[in-house]
Amino acid sequence: MRIGVPREIKTNENRVALRPAGAEILVKDGHEVRVERTAGEGSGYADRAYEEAGARIVDGPDEVFAESDMILKVKEPLPAEVARIREDQIVFTYFHFAAGRELTEGMIASKAIAIAYETVEEADGTLPLLVPMSEVAGRMAVQEGANAPHPWNGRPAPRFEPKADDTDPVGGESIRGGDAGGWAGHQR
Repeated sequence: MRIGVPREIKTNENRVALRPAGAEILVKDGHEVRVERTAGEGSGYADRAYEEAGARIVDGPDEVFAESDMILKVKEPLPAEVARIREDQIVFTYFHFAAGRELTEGMIASKAIAIAYETVEEADGTLPLLVPMSEVAGRMAVQEGANAPHPWNGRPAPRFEPKADDTDPVGGESIRGGDAGGWAGHQR
């Protein structure tokens, strides 16, 4: 199979869908891997590392999409990428279809095979590709919550004072929901 890894174009998205070690495994298994130039830089992987793994570096997204049977991405395709996706091409990424009608309709119109990371299930019903993202979101929620009430955000910090009976000071509260909420609750 010809596998393509485009550079992510969503604002502030610096991850890459395939590490050089993964490219090496795919190449050893007989697949061809194409990686868009600089696709791995935001994650600390130079083009040279992909080349040493046996992948071919290509100059732009047109080449990646046109020459690949399967596209590996991190984030949902943006309109410019949806326009490049063709019939029967496999696209494996976080789609989040419920968040936007335009993407859903674009993928239906493309007649591609869309595999959403967030829907991949183990036999026991767990979501192995979604749980790590929920862990990150839960950990980041605590950081964001800690940074939110500060003067540099235009909001004064709340005062956490001892309770009337002089026991432990009042602290923040996490309303847990799903894996992300659970991880937020693990923070100390």
